[in-house]
Amino acid sequence: MTTDDQILKNKNSKLLDRFNASLMFDRKLYSQDIRGSIAHAKMLCLQNIITADEQQKIEKGLLQIKDEIEKEQFVWDIRHEDIHMAIETRLTQLIGDTAGKLHTARSRNDQVATDMAIYLREKNNSIATKLKDIITTFASIAHNHTSSLIPGMTHLQHAQPINFGFHLLAYIQMFRRDYERFVSSNLRNNFCPLGSAALAGTPHDIDRHETARLLDFTAASASALDSSSNRDTALEMLFNISMTSMHISRLSEELVLWSSYEFGFVTISDNYATTSSIMPQKKNPDVPELLRGKTGRVYGNLLSLLVVMKSLPLAYNKDTQEDKEGVFDSIETIEMSLDILDDMMKNITINTDNMQKACAVGHLTATDLADYLVRKRDMPFRTAYIVTKDVVKYADGLGKDISAISIEELRASSEILQDIEDEVLGYLNLKNSMNSRDSYGGTSTKQTKAQLKQITKWLESIR
Repeated sequence: MTTDDQILKNKNSKLLDRFNASLMFDRKLYSQDIRGSIAHAKMLCLQNIITADEQQKIEKGLLQIKDEIEKEQFVWDIRHEDIHMAIETRLTQLIGDTAGKLHTARSRNDQVATDMAIYLREKNNSIATKLKDIITTFASIAHNHTSSLIPGMTHLQHAQPINFGFHLLAYIQMFRRDYERFVSSNLRNNFCPLGSAALAGTPHDIDRHETARLLDFTAASASALDSSSNRDTALEMLFNISMTSMHISRLSEELVLWSSYEFGFVTISDNYATTSSIMPQKKNPDVPELLRGKTGRVYGNLLSLLVVMKSLPLAYNKDTQEDKEGVFDSIETIEMSLDILDDMMKNITINTDNMQKACAVGHLTATDLADYLVRKRDMPFRTAYIVTKDVVKYADGLGKDISAISIEELRASSEILQDIEDEVLGYLNLKNSMNSRDSYGGTSTKQTKAQLKQITKWLESIR
């Protein structure tokens, strides 16, 4: 072989090492991998497949490796391909051939599946905790605004008056569903793949149930063939994160709108906004915009893994190595996003006067007039709708909102209303309108407080 051929071969070998290896990102799983290996060694010892002395040497070596990694003394070598081989190689250096017995009755296929199952279980719990914190923060703000009026909108058009606490409760319900998704994901997926081996189980007399117990799983997974190639838990994590990100994005869009001069409903803390590089008067809502933008990133990670998995035959395929970077990225993104959102909302200023003024634009109590005519005049709703539309048109001509119209002006707006009772003006009052919606789950102050009481009780139940 010529010198040039040798150089090319070495270059291609290094390129293939980089292409094939997952070590530079799956080393994040070092603690889960070591924990799984210690449990596996204990089970092998209990089954008399390795001796107690061998098990103790293996555990001591693995704990030393964990210490080396956490003290940043561990030497990462891409030639070891993945975290499993990196740890096994170092364990061999530390305790010799005994390290080779650790891989009895398992494969890297079930090993990585176990590592990911433990990691995702831990992250489901940590994300759920952050969601609980967000809900607590939102509930605290809502408690102070059960009477603060804000325009309720549909199609981004003024619709009916609601209170700001009621508006926040809608997001609380979204985040509560998110919390429950992460919690239920653990209940549904907490089954231990270790011992499934490559795809078909093992002839060794192992106790998979003991391994599952040692690793705090509900039970051992039922099918070795499924376990060695299952990535549903990772996909479920990505879906749950995508849903939560979508909810954060919807809120962020409203914060962007509300913080504009056109709305002026909220003032975002200077810690979460920036000025323009050339326009010193501007205050840009960069953090809500970034929270909104991160949603596209996590959607991409979900779609990417779905595409990877869609055509894979059973059992394990190297393609599934592509699950980790997207999962790690999405988890890091959502954890950061939740922390930032929580702190930003704790430091936001609610401009209730501007919200109140906005309610006097767009005839938010028009539906109340129609409902009044139905109840008091026994008028078909469609007829009441048309009459109310005429009143709105008349009020527009006066340059007034329907909530500010006088009884004389109301009577003059339609022949049908010439003898309308004075009491109707009370129904057109913005706060009265809000409080009239007293049905279960409605926007009245009474119902808003009842919803907050339910949320507080629920939060106490999950502590």
